[in-house]
Amino acid sequence: MRSKLFLVIAGISLLVAAQQAMAQKKYGPGVSDTEIKLGQTMPYSGAASQLSLLGKTELAYFKMINSQGGVNGRKINLISVDDGFSPPKSAEQARNLVERDGVFAIFSNIGSGPNLAMQKYLNDNKVPHIFISAGTPKLVEDPKSTPWTTTFYPTLTMEGQLLAAYVLKAKPDAKVGIFYQNDETGKTYRDGFVSGLGDKAASMVVKEVAADLTSPTVESQILQLKAAGADAVFFGSTTPKFGAQGIRKIGELGWKPLLLLVPGVAQIEGTLKPAGLEYAKGAVVPIFLKYPSDPQWAKDPDMISYLAFMKEYLPNEGVNESSTLVGYTVSQMLVEVLKRCGDDLTRENLMDKVTSYRDYQPGLFVPGVKVNISKDDRVPWRAAQIAQFDGQNWVYSGGIVTVPKQAPQR
Repeated sequence: MRSKLFLVIAGISLLVAAQQAMAQKKYGPGVSDTEIKLGQTMPYSGAASQLSLLGKTELAYFKMINSQGGVNGRKINLISVDDGFSPPKSAEQARNLVERDGVFAIFSNIGSGPNLAMQKYLNDNKVPHIFISAGTPKLVEDPKSTPWTTTFYPTLTMEGQLLAAYVLKAKPDAKVGIFYQNDETGKTYRDGFVSGLGDKAASMVVKEVAADLTSPTVESQILQLKAAGADAVFFGSTTPKFGAQGIRKIGELGWKPLLLLVPGVAQIEGTLKPAGLEYAKGAVVPIFLKYPSDPQWAKDPDMISYLAFMKEYLPNEGVNESSTLVGYTVSQMLVEVLKRCGDDLTRENLMDKVTSYRDYQPGLFVPGVKVNISKDDRVPWRAAQIAQFDGQNWVYSGGIVTVPKQAPQR
């Protein structure tokens, strides 16, 4: 009798323990004991296909994490699909990822247009739309209306303002020509740069020209800027092709304006080499990441880890490309968030952890630039290091520049 009673009590105890363990685990769609399913769209085809290196890097990073056992025993399954950088296609693919594939969250989607196209649907359905690689202020300016969206980048407005702050300091009498891609992204860059010039914009900006993403060349736009007498050219575009064409044409003309590049057109492999490295010499860009080409990071532990990852998982891609550096960093941040979630992998808890960053220093961020994301403020950082291209690599030249929290708008 005692043996039977002991077995009954033991069985009940095991059942209660199992129920308690189950009760502690809270899962949203796309999550199980073994898997966390995420979704994203990338421009694997079309004019912006070079940017898809971001998605390739993230897929490789999660492959590495999964080989190490995943996050708390769960493998990350990132479903990365092509949208051709077309907003209607992006919206359609996002709906498929949520309704057909049952993903837990949409992660690191690229492009302002594509993200704006899916934002309302994702927020209406309370699907996390996190660490997206887009910078239009429309995505983060009203977090109360879009509480399920956060970005990895600061706003494109701010990136433009950072370059404007540099020009006002380094070349206050500049005659600036503005080139921008004719879409949400390009117009936001343009508006940010102009607003950053403040009262001096009217006297400094001598010409604005634009090109559609489908345009085969931007040579005529460059000729217009030269004819207007510009001695500085701001490139408000994320398309490496436009940057390469524009810089090459400027070089072929023997024209030597100050080149002001946003990060999307500052990639050495994707933009500057096709343009001609000699033509890009002297260009400036605001950066927030450490670059392997900079010898001061040769013994940095985080840089050593990054280079080891690239050698094993992406051996044929450039280690200095901003897309690989960003993909590596944002993937690290997601893994950190998932670790913080523990076994409470509900969409609500994920958003709570994503919007609770305080002075976080990602390993590949330059000193002085830290991440802060809250429920009321979704702009992750407001500072950058100015770097100048020396003909081979980007080198620090202008110190840290910052933009106030309440930056003026055009």
